[in-house]
Amino acid sequence: MNYSLIKEVVGLIEEFESSNTVNAYPSDIQGFKRWISDQESNEEIEDTEEPYWEGKENGRTADSAISTLLVHLNRYARTYSKSAISESHFATQEDFIYLINLKAFGKMAKMELIKKNIQDKPVGMLIIARLLKQGWIEQTESDVDKRNKVISVTEKGLEALDRQMDKIRKATAIVAGDLNHKEKMDLIRILNKLDRFHYPIFCRHIDSRDLIKTVNDEYSFEKN
Repeated sequence: MNYSLIKEVVGLIEEFESSNTVNAYPSDIQGFKRWISDQESNEEIEDTEEPYWEGKENGRTADSAISTLLVHLNRYARTYSKSAISESHFATQEDFIYLINLKAFGKMAKMELIKKNIQDKPVGMLIIARLLKQGWIEQTESDVDKRNKVISVTEKGLEALDRQMDKIRKATAIVAGDLNHKEKMDLIRILNKLDRFHYPIFCRHIDSRDLIKTVNDEYSFEKN
């Protein structure tokens, strides 16, 4: 038996547990494997030359550049989504995203659907009300708890979605731009890592006045 190898694996597990304080990874073998993969990716990135970003020469931080670029990309994506639903009965891109989620994951409670789309309850409830009015979704009793309601996509909703899917697929392809396959996979890994960090914080519904202070008090960040 290779005891030195076992010792190294145990050491890695301890490092994983100590660095996973924000629950960015599931506390299981899959989470551990993802963490190792990310560590190796980080080592590869460290060996490459730092990219340029606007304002870098004037002291602008990488954090600032990342935040701004994410905002820009969100706006670009919304522009293409708006084009994809033009000349349709969809009011916003959230309308078809809600239907896509219901089609992909099946029926679910209202709040489950709203959280999946990273939205506040009032906004999410307005979207659900709009979809109900269109007849694209329906409410039924939960199989688990008859006191609760679940929503699902209707045939009419699937037909409405199907009519726009060609444009929606083209829009999503445009958003990915000229990235090659490897770049797309790298970007997905990075964005998944960010999503795993932010989603638990979002689900806590911390008051806006306390959000930044709470997160800063609970988590420490290394500034580059």
